[in-house]
This record gives sequence, structure tokens and C-alpha cells, in this order.
Amino acid sequence: MTTLALPTRRDEAFRYSDVDALASVWPVAREEILVPAGQSGMLDVVETGSATVARHLVITLEAGATFDLRVLLAGPAFGRIAVDVRLGEKADFTLGAAQLATGSETVEIVTEVTHAGPSATSEQIVRTVLSGHATGTYLGRIGVERGADGTDAEQSVRAMLLDRTATANARPELEIYADDVKAAHGCAVGELDAQGLFYLMSRGLPPSEAKRLMLQAFIAEAFAGASHEDTLSEQALTRLEAIL
Repeated sequence: MTTLALPTRRDEAFRYSDVDALASVWPVAREEILVPAGQSGMLDVVETGSATVARHLVITLEAGATFDLRVLLAGPAFGRIAVDVRLGEKADFTLGAAQLATGSETVEIVTEVTHAGPSATSEQIVRTVLSGHATGTYLGRIGVERGADGTDAEQSVRAMLLDRTATANARPELEIYADDVKAAHGCAVGELDAQGLFYLMSRGLPPSEAKRLMLQAFIAEAFAGASHEDTLSEQALTRLEAIL
């Protein structure tokens, strides 16, 4: 039996990882999920402890299957969630993820969504809030194979830096080998909107409360429509208040 070699930062999927921290949980077991044709599945991944965590989800959706995945990374000194998804004909995949980190924490979400059958749909929404010297990363590839005509795939990636010492990395990527495809990605890294903060404060909110409300709305986008939307949002807010 051979041992899987520990990756280095030369490996694209681990370019921004804390490899020393990863070594303590390597190798990472694959968590296989199969959703049969016409059926639905869902999973909430919530990591709010301080210990190092790394997970690798491998999801296969057969024809007409749907899957709703929600991820909250908020607390680990090093947290990594890797997601590989393969969609059959008319399958549908949704990812809503939020990452919150402070201090010297490192959090990362790495996805590879492959449209293997025609008329499948996927949507990924990732929201990241960082303070201190934290690092947050999203690496996401959408692949559309030959014959997967009618694909509709979207990525929306946004990161908010509360301190300029924090670092956000993002690499949305499309690789398309089919016709009649709708595929789009958007990526933005920035700070809280000064005019928005001023507006809320002009209505009587103290600066800390105005900032909290804006960030709460920002994170909530990742959990909109989830079965446990309220619970996920509350857990994220608890971590957010600790960061602020």
C-alpha cells in the first residue's frame, strides 16, 4: 500500500494552503456521495472549531438529480473544503459557502464542477470575510464536457477585507468544450462600502452595529434558500461578532 504524497504549493489546488497544518491531517479521505437519477440530496458542512480540518467531498449526480451543499468555515486555524461534482443530464447542483477568519487563520474552498451531461445547471456562491492576518482562498473550476450542450453554470465569488493585512485569493475558471452553453463567473475583493456605512450611521446606528449589519447581509447571500438558512446564518453571525 502506497501513501499519498503530501502536496506542495507547486500543486495548483494547494497554491495558498498552509501545508504544514495540512500535514497533520494528511491524507484526506474522499467522502463519496451518489445521488441516484431523479432524486435529491443536501448537506450542511459546518466547521466552527479551532482544530485543523480538511475534507474532500466527491459528489456524483445522475440524470435529473439535485444536490444542495452549504458550507460554513468559521474558526479553524486551518480549514479546507474540497468539492468535486459531476453532473449528469438535467442534474442541478447548488453551493452556498461562507468563510470567516481572523488572526493568522487560513481557510479555503476548492471546487471542481464537471458538467458531463446536457442541460445540467450549477450555481456557486462564495462569500469570505477576513480580518487580522487571515488568508481566505477560493479556487473554482467549471468544466463542460463535449456533448454537455444546454449547460447553465454560474460562480459568484466575493471577499471582504476588514483589515488590509488580510489576504484574499480567488481563481474562478471555465473550461468549455460544448456549444449552446451559458457560463459566467464574477469575482470581487474589497472593503466595506464607505457610503453604505455612512448611510446607516446617519440613521442613528453606531459604527460597530452598522458594520455588523452590512456584513450579516453579505454572508446571508451564501445561505439564501437553504433548508437550514436561519441556523446557518446564526452560526455565521456568532463568529462574525467574535471577529468584529
